[in-house]
Amino acid sequence: MSLVEPIRHSPPAEPPLPLARTRPAIQISALHKQYLLGKEPLIALQNVSITINEGEFFTLVGASGCGKSTLLNIVAGLEPKTGGSVLLSGKEVTGPSRDIGMMFQAPVLLPWRTNLDNVLLPAEVFGLDKRQFQDEALSLLELVGLGAFARRYPFELSGGMQQRVAICRMLLCDPAVLLMDEPFSALDEMTREFLNMELLRVWQERRKTVVFVTHNIGEAVLLSDRIGVMAPQPGRLREIVTIDLPRPRDKQTLVDAHYFRVTAHVRRILG
Repeated sequence: MSLVEPIRHSPPAEPPLPLARTRPAIQISALHKQYLLGKEPLIALQNVSITINEGEFFTLVGASGCGKSTLLNIVAGLEPKTGGSVLLSGKEVTGPSRDIGMMFQAPVLLPWRTNLDNVLLPAEVFGLDKRQFQDEALSLLELVGLGAFARRYPFELSGGMQQRVAICRMLLCDPAVLLMDEPFSALDEMTREFLNMELLRVWQERRKTVVFVTHNIGEAVLLSDRIGVMAPQPGRLREIVTIDLPRPRDKQTLVDAHYFRVTAHVRRILG
């Protein structure tokens, strides 16, 4: 049986902390990715160069097939590149790392494990003593309003609540960079909006570097410091748009006239 989202009252918004923008967290230079389909090459990414700074919320938008998820997988070390370079804090990405947390469209929770044990999974994957991470896992579940559900199972949660467990799992080992591949796209509009606000709140507290992929332009404008607009066939960077909406952002941002102007501007670039 699915449980409804718990109602929580957010504390008054704190003044935004200054962002650490002096050092690059991710440097993508002339990135190229090619697949061979039979005898014909398929170019998924062509000459993509982006520098993403520490503490920045950077979003990739574009049509299906423009290489957004491929780029994210290469940055995560889950997929090899064909050419170019990807540096994380100045070091070449050669494979998965504790410095990178990843979240996908589906929560991918193990149904036989409690929600707490699902959050603790990265500690096991990296060969760490999960007992040392238990307090942090419980603290993260409290942070997203799921402390009371720590020892319940995923099937007892709604889809939105499962995605909050996935956010906790991503944060457990305190990665410097969070990569999020359309994490809320399968949810209904109200749940999606709720989780966008949750993500903004968690990001405001933790101040991680985030690379977020979405098809939803309004979501991208709400969340981001900058948006990379991708063009398809082959996937390439068309333009980077700086989002000058003030922070902290909340539901009132969604009815602000400037929010609509920025959203329309990004939509025009997409064509």
